[in-house]
Amino acid sequence: MIEPAAKRVAKSAVVMSQLMLPSDANPWGNVHGGSIMKLVDSAAGVVAIRHCRTRVVTARMDEMSFLEPVFIGNVVTLKASVNDTGRTSLEVGVRVEAEDLRSGRTWHVGSAYLIFVSLDDDGKPVTVPPLLSETPDEQRRRLGARDRRTRRQR
Repeated sequence: MIEPAAKRVAKSAVVMSQLMLPSDANPWGNVHGGSIMKLVDSAAGVVAIRHCRTRVVTARMDEMSFLEPVFIGNVVTLKASVNDTGRTSLEVGVRVEAEDLRSGRTWHVGSAYLIFVSLDDDGKPVTVPPLLSETPDEQRRRLGARDRRTRRQR
């Protein structure tokens, strides 16, 4: 089998924004954590598919703590990119930020790491293209991903 060519982090990175509406929140205007987690999974899934160009499935989402609340009318922005790749899986990191459109204030809502498995058309795991980590930030994220993988395997 031919090894797929390595791909740059920037080639599959995603920035997504969405306005939070009443359907995303409780009666007091606080956005549900589950609404944000769904956006995290969607953004990370796009990144994983762009990197692999295959079907992917979410295998794991590491802990996600919500650092500050998000309210109806805020815009949530998700910044997602591949941190590292394995043989048939990859880790995608997602940073969630919110913005109050009237004041312009932005804040870090939380971050998460998701593991995806790349699948062929028959639903069997398939080889993931290697990752080119070029910048110091990308290399730092890759080392962090490898540390998390080692901890998970224990």
